[in-house]
Amino acid sequence: MATAAAVLSGALLLASCGDSDSGGSDGKTLKLWHYEGPDSAMGVAWNAAIKEFEKTHPGVKVEFEEKGFEQIQKTAPMVLNSDDAPDLMEYNKGNATAGLLSKQGLLTDLSAEATKRGWDKKLSSGVRTTSQYDTNGVMGSGKWYGIPNYAEYTMVFYNKDLFKKYGIQEPTTFDELTAAMDKFVDEGITPLANAGAEYMAGQYLYQLALSKADRAWVDSYQLYKGKTDFHDAAWTYGAETFADWVKKGYISKKSSGTKAEDAGVSFIQGKSPILFSGSWWYGRFAAENTFDWGTFLWPDSDMTAGSGGNLWVVPKGAKNKELAYDFIDITMSKKIQNLLGNKGGVPVAADPAGITDPQAKALIANFNTLSERDGLAFYPDWPVPGFYDVLVSETQKLITGSAKPEAYLDAVQEAYDKGAPKT
Repeated sequence: MATAAAVLSGALLLASCGDSDSGGSDGKTLKLWHYEGPDSAMGVAWNAAIKEFEKTHPGVKVEFEEKGFEQIQKTAPMVLNSDDAPDLMEYNKGNATAGLLSKQGLLTDLSAEATKRGWDKKLSSGVRTTSQYDTNGVMGSGKWYGIPNYAEYTMVFYNKDLFKKYGIQEPTTFDELTAAMDKFVDEGITPLANAGAEYMAGQYLYQLALSKADRAWVDSYQLYKGKTDFHDAAWTYGAETFADWVKKGYISKKSSGTKAEDAGVSFIQGKSPILFSGSWWYGRFAAENTFDWGTFLWPDSDMTAGSGGNLWVVPKGAKNKELAYDFIDITMSKKIQNLLGNKGGVPVAADPAGITDPQAKALIANFNTLSERDGLAFYPDWPVPGFYDVLVSETQKLITGSAKPEAYLDAVQEAYDKGAPKT
């Protein structure tokens, strides 16, 4: 079983709301929203799925238009409460996003379809955690509100040519990774591509904390199965080490205002030797990098951020739900799953013999390693609604030096405690 990528890259596609004043299903249009770049594994696979869908549904047209991840993140509750709701959309998974929408009654319960069409059998337990939500909108149990057809995880991408040019060994341990970064700094190069204005900086800090954490720690934080103390050893190490990395020049102070796209482009242009981010970049790097590059899992850590991919959700107000279920089914088919895998995605239901690209095989093998050690730790912003913005702004303060690690930990503890369910 495999997985791949998530979302926030390049030109993100989204489906169109079009004109939905008709009030009922015409059975002739599937309004689809998604935000994957056209070169990404998912973008390629889903374009193929659209063609397949239109072939198997004569007279039915799929409508979509371009939008972005952040745009959907901010406007979904409003749009889904209006007549402009699409029939099917890609949406971020987790308590603060899909969980919140399910709790608000804005999503269709897909439990019967998941059983009838066998989607439940195709998803491993780690991947399906984010498909099911209880009445409080907490993931891991309850009704099915979304179906991922890929998975994703974070990893270190590195520029082999730059490592070679400066005589730096490819790291296999955490100490070797920091030694490599020291050498790049000595050469006047900032080693890490970073985006302080979006998710990337927070994921660096979370990964540092995860390197000192275990499954029980993750379950306390993400699923509220215990108390989360941001002043514990793992979080303290994460915040202090991240701040230290800014001081050491591993992360640029100027990156406090940069976006994920800027960080990705700096890696593609050969300016940053290392980028730590998700498998959602894989297809794009394969298409655009002009140098020799590779990936490895974060060294000396059993856990890393990752999960089932973003979800197909069917809005409660969708007018063509059967068409939406049919489209999901096509994206779960072997044909589309194998295409997704060969284009650099991490499929959830591919035929292993159908994956022929060597780099794609390596990507999926690393995912399988993580799955086997139960190493998917979800994402730092998931536990409570609105936490994403708090993590971004507080991590920016560590980059600019306007807040110390202690103040960062105080601020995120306060936001977490305010948003977490009261036990």
